[in-house]
Amino acid sequence: MLSVNTTQSRPSAFILIGIPGLEAAHIWISLPFCGMYITACIGNCIILYVIKTDRSLHEPMYYFLSMLAATDLVLSTSISPKMLAIFWFNSREIYFESCFIQLFFIHCFSFIESGVFLAMAFDRYVAICNPLRHSVILSTPVIIRIGLVILIRGMVLTIADCFLLIRLPFCSNKVISFSYCGLGNVSKLACADTLINTVYAVTVSVLVGGFDVTFIALSYIMILRVVFRFPSRAACLKAFSTCSSHVCVILMFCMLGLFTYLTNRFGHIIPLYVQVIVANLYILVPPMFNPIVYGVKTKQIRSHVLRIICFHRS
Repeated sequence: MLSVNTTQSRPSAFILIGIPGLEAAHIWISLPFCGMYITACIGNCIILYVIKTDRSLHEPMYYFLSMLAATDLVLSTSISPKMLAIFWFNSREIYFESCFIQLFFIHCFSFIESGVFLAMAFDRYVAICNPLRHSVILSTPVIIRIGLVILIRGMVLTIADCFLLIRLPFCSNKVISFSYCGLGNVSKLACADTLINTVYAVTVSVLVGGFDVTFIALSYIMILRVVFRFPSRAACLKAFSTCSSHVCVILMFCMLGLFTYLTNRFGHIIPLYVQVIVANLYILVPPMFNPIVYGVKTKQIRSHVLRIICFHRS
C-alpha cells in the first residue's frame, strides 16, 4: 500500500504540451526560438572568451559581465533543448526529477540574473561617483564575495520553493500546458492546498524584485546627479555611454519580467498560447539581447571581436 501511495503522490513523468492551441505550427514557431537560442549561445560564449583572453578587460565591470553571460547561458539552456525537442520530435514527456531540475535552474538563475544586474549598477555607481577608490572598493576578493552572495541567495530561495512543492501529492493529471516546467504550472497539478507555496513564491518574488529594482534605480539616480555636475559635455556623454548599455539590458529584463507576471496574473483574459509565448521570450530574449548590446556599446569588446574577425579573414 505504501508503494501505491508513493506512486500516486509522485508521478514518474509529466507531459509538456508546448504551446497550447498552436501545435500544428510548432515547426514554424521553433525557427525564431532556435535562432534566439543559437544567438544567445554564440554571443555569450564570445563575451566570455573575449573577457578571458584580453587582460585589459580584467576589471570589475567585465567580471560582472562575464557572470551575466554565464547566467544567460545556463538560463537559456535550461529550457531550449527540451522545448525544441517538443517542437521538432513531439517529445513531450519529462521525468519527474528532470522537471524539478529544470524548474530549479529557471528560477534560481532568474534570481541570479537580477542580482548580477544590481551588482553591475553598483559597479557603475562606484566607477562614476567615486572613481579614485573604485579598484579598492571593488577588489577581486570583494567581487568574488558578491558573486557568491548572489549565487547562494538564488539557490537558497529556489531550494525552499522546490522543497515546498515536492512535498505535495500530485493528481492523476500529469499534463502541463506549457513548454517547460515552471513553478506555478507544476503546483497547479498538486492535489493539496498550495496556499503556503503561493504566498512564499509571491513574497520572495516581490521582495527580491523590489529590493533589486529599488537599489538599481537609486544607483542610477545618484549617477545622474553626479553626471549633471560634470563641467565638460564630453565627460557627460562618456558617462551616459558607459551606463546606457546597462540601462538597456536592465529595462529589457524588467519589462519582460513584469509582462510575464501580468499575463500569468490576469490569465483569465489572456489566451494561454500568449502566456506561454511571453514566458518563453522572457527566458530567451535577454540572453540573446545582452551580448548584442554589450558587443555594440562596449568599445573594448567590439574592437576585440573585430580583431578576431579580421585575423581569421587574413
